[in-house]
Amino acid sequence: MTQSDRPGRVVLAGTPLGRADDASARLREALASTPVIAAEDTRRLRRLCADLGVSPSGRIVSFFEANETARVPALLDALRGGEDVLVVTDAGMPSVSDPGYRLVAAAVDAGVAVTVLPGPSAVTSALAVSGLPVDRFCFEGFLPRKAGERRRALAALAAERRTLVFFEAPHRLADTLADLAGEFGADRRAAVCRELTKTYEEVRRASLAELAEWARGDVRGEITLVVAGAVAEALPVSEADLVDEVSRREQAGQARKDAIADVARDRGVPKRTVFDAVVAAKPR
Repeated sequence: MTQSDRPGRVVLAGTPLGRADDASARLREALASTPVIAAEDTRRLRRLCADLGVSPSGRIVSFFEANETARVPALLDALRGGEDVLVVTDAGMPSVSDPGYRLVAAAVDAGVAVTVLPGPSAVTSALAVSGLPVDRFCFEGFLPRKAGERRRALAALAAERRTLVFFEAPHRLADTLADLAGEFGADRRAAVCRELTKTYEEVRRASLAELAEWARGDVRGEITLVVAGAVAEALPVSEADLVDEVSRREQAGQARKDAIADVARDRGVPKRTVFDAVVAAKPR
């Protein structure tokens, strides 16, 4: 694209997590034709292009955490001049614990269009294979590196009922899992997803305590951690309360069997408990 009266677009492109052949046809086309490519690691980008048989025609600029803020003004100038800017990170989707957010925010403020070229994401890939509930989840990125700050952050999340997803460095994994077990409970289920889509992909599903013990070994590679959400604790309930609730439902026209089942479900207790309470309350 040459200079024009309309601004260019920011294009956020998901790149393969490991296998180059996971790249989409649209990513190949964008790498070959976009005027400006902002890459987290220019060497890894060139390696990806070589693996894909793509020769970039645009200029490539480094765009990583330490220089992201400084790069934004020049990239905005390119966008205002009508050039599209393709943003790629080492793996996965830009802006998700990777560079990209600052440029997106600046582009939105400047009235420049932002679009996405869908592709791999470690977050959704790990959720899909975790074996844990994925209907509702939250992504927490990297936890604090310092132990005290990490434990405080986890304490604030201990009651979160959605499945949680974290990124973690392999050399901190054992400590993080131990802190998770301490704050969330040793029996909370989790999955450690290591080297997703790569040759040595591994998914370990176990309790936090078991995973913490396993992680004391030599764990390497890219880590995505998926942790089950908290289970709501049933409030204490008396037999009299159970009987009263069944009675109210019966008076409203519900069959006793159905009333007992519904009260058991709503109160989080076994149906037998409700049934025994109703039987014991019958006049003798």
